[in-house]
Amino acid sequence: MIVKNKNLLLEGKHQKPILTDVFYKEEQFQKPVVIFCHGYKGFKDWGAWDIVAEAFANAGFFFVKFNFSHNGGTIQQPIDFPDLEAFGRNNYMKEVDDLTTVIDWITLPDFEFKNKIDNSNITLIGHSRGGGIVTIKAAEDSRVTKLITWASVSDYKSRFPKGETFDKWKKDGVMYIENGRTKQKMPHYFQFYTSYIENEERFNIAIAAKKILIPHLIIHGTKDPTVNVQESKQIKDWSVDSELFLVNEADHVFGIKHPWENKNLSKDLEIVVQKSIDFASL
Repeated sequence: MIVKNKNLLLEGKHQKPILTDVFYKEEQFQKPVVIFCHGYKGFKDWGAWDIVAEAFANAGFFFVKFNFSHNGGTIQQPIDFPDLEAFGRNNYMKEVDDLTTVIDWITLPDFEFKNKIDNSNITLIGHSRGGGIVTIKAAEDSRVTKLITWASVSDYKSRFPKGETFDKWKKDGVMYIENGRTKQKMPHYFQFYTSYIENEERFNIAIAAKKILIPHLIIHGTKDPTVNVQESKQIKDWSVDSELFLVNEADHVFGIKHPWENKNLSKDLEIVVQKSIDFASL
């Protein structure tokens, strides 16, 4: 039987809490840890992420997923984006700091689940923008022992607007992106860009990937309309001990949507999860 502890509160470094879930089976042995990072306009309860967590728990892992502190969710409403002001003030620094807080938490001497885990065996998984965050963190933190990226971006800077759109953003101090599902106008304050530029070397995914010496599994769908499959091939070239696994005809979210009413994974995400479990088990 899987134990699910949902919406545990961690104190973040940026005045907002980090809502965290842990999934595990009650067996007595100490389990390797997997920490999952969602992507842009994502959240820990999106789509089939709970079913993914259950699959890893059933395979003998202690699975952790969390909402980035400034992803737009709240304690009262962790799903979707009730706090658009927080969303607008998010940046890569805050996301890396949030991930650091989660790793610090599970490695505390008095961690409440310390008898359940082997904290010398920590795998990070990141989806999309979260793939860049886990790559940066893995390059910096020796506590991370394996890295898995799903549909990861390879370059943050190239995703910022250019030309007149950029000039207007700088002048206005904010730009709005419509959420296709919720129809919210989601703000990005210009600090998102300036925070990146001030820390450009640290948040350059190519530089981070070239520093990684731990095993790295790169998974990407060949029909990803959001992050081109070529980006996964770039990451493969940079990361020394890496394996590229392409899922034929798969899209950016591996056939999942939100909400996900099915109790099973999509065919593509099932392939992704099993490949990731096999890799993390090595």
